[in-house]
Amino acid sequence: MKFFKNKLSRINFLILLSLITYISIQEPGSKNYINGIDKADPSVVNIYSNIKNNLNFFNQRNEGNLVGSGIIISKEGYIVTNFHVVQGNKEIKVELEQGLTFSARLIGFDQRSDLAVLKIDPAIELTPIEISDSENVRIGDNVIAIGNAFGLGKTVTSGIISATGRDYGNPYLELIQTDAAINPGNSGGALINHRGNLIGMNTKIFSKTGSYSGIGFALPANKMIEVASEIIKFGSVKRSWIGDFRVRPRRFLLNSKLTNGLEILDLKNYGPLFDESKIRQGNIIIKINGAQATWENLTRALNNSFPGDKITFETLDENRINFSEIKTVGMNS
Repeated sequence: MKFFKNKLSRINFLILLSLITYISIQEPGSKNYINGIDKADPSVVNIYSNIKNNLNFFNQRNEGNLVGSGIIISKEGYIVTNFHVVQGNKEIKVELEQGLTFSARLIGFDQRSDLAVLKIDPAIELTPIEISDSENVRIGDNVIAIGNAFGLGKTVTSGIISATGRDYGNPYLELIQTDAAINPGNSGGALINHRGNLIGMNTKIFSKTGSYSGIGFALPANKMIEVASEIIKFGSVKRSWIGDFRVRPRRFLLNSKLTNGLEILDLKNYGPLFDESKIRQGNIIIKINGAQATWENLTRALNNSFPGDKITFETLDENRINFSEIKTVGMNS
C-alpha cells in the first residue's frame, strides 16, 4: 500500500515539512536574539552633553544639549563614544541602564576615527561589553544596533551587514556598513551580533534627510579598542600619515592587459604624498610596497606603518609609470 494516495498529498506533506523545519530553525535564533540583547544592554549607556557652537551628527551648528550613546569597556569606568557627541562640551552626563546618572570627564579623543574615551566613577559595579573579533564580520551577518535614538532612551533595531571597508575612499579608516536603523542619538552606541558581542560602534549615517535611510556606519570593534587603549594609556593617538587623499577601484589597460588599480580622486596639496612624489589627482596606483594596488593593501600599508617608515607606490600617469618612496610622518589626534 502506498503511503500517499496521490501527487497532491505528497506536495502538501512536503510543504508542511518545510514549514516545520523553518519554524524549528527560526525559533532558537529568535530566542538567541533576545538573549544577545539582554546580555549587551547593560553595557550601553545614554550620554547627554551640554555643548556650545558644536557640529552635530549632521555637520550642522548646534547649541544646547546633545544626546548620544556610549559603550562601557571596563569595570574601572571607561566608556567609548563618538567624539562629535562630546566635542565642545561644557558638561557630560552618563546615564546607566538602572537610571543612575554620573558626571563624566573626557580622557582623550581621536578626530580621525571620531572616537572619544570618557571616565566615570560609579558607586556600583559596571558590566563591560564582550567584544568579538571584527575581522570575522561577513556581509549578510545579522546585527543589532543599540542606542539612545533621538534621545528617547534605549532603542534596539536589527539588520544585516551590508558591506565592509567603507568610508568614501578614505584609506585611513574602514567602516562597517549596515542597514539596521541608526538615527541621531545612536552615535557611540553598540552594533552587536546575535550573541550580544560587540562588533562595532555606531558612528554615522548616509542620509539626505538627516534621519535613517538604510545606510549606517560603525567603527569596527578591533579598531575601536586599539584607539581607545592608546588614549587611555597616552591620552592621545599617534598615527602614520602621508597626506589627505581619496581613492576608488579602477580597471584599466596596461600593456594591452586589463589591470586593477586605485585611482586618486582627490589629493590635498600638502603632506608627504604631495610634496615627495609626482603623484597627482587622476593618477592610478598600480602597486603598493610591491604588491597589487588593492583597497586592502593600501589600508594595511597605512595602518601597519609607524612614523618614519617608508611606503612605495608605483603609479600610472597617462602612459608613464612613476615610482615614489614616501616617508610617513607622525600625526597626533
